[in-house]
Amino acid sequence: MPAGKPPGVPCVHLTDSYACAIFDDHRRPEVCAKFSPEAAFCGADRQDALIRIQQLEIISRPEYRDD
Repeated sequence: MPAGKPPGVPCVHLTDSYACAIFDDHRRPEVCAKFSPEAAFCGADRQDALIRIQQLEIISRPEYRDD
């Protein structure tokens, strides 16, 4: 996704089993390679993770920032 991935839109490389289809591929974006899953983001299950990540995407929008 050269222009980036909009919030709430699944990655084009996500398989039906929610795995990365290009995990070991040189085309895997750097942002994905640097992401380290942790409880603060992943929560108790997939649904919890989606809610938490959606909240992070919302509060990281420019209109919500104070810098």
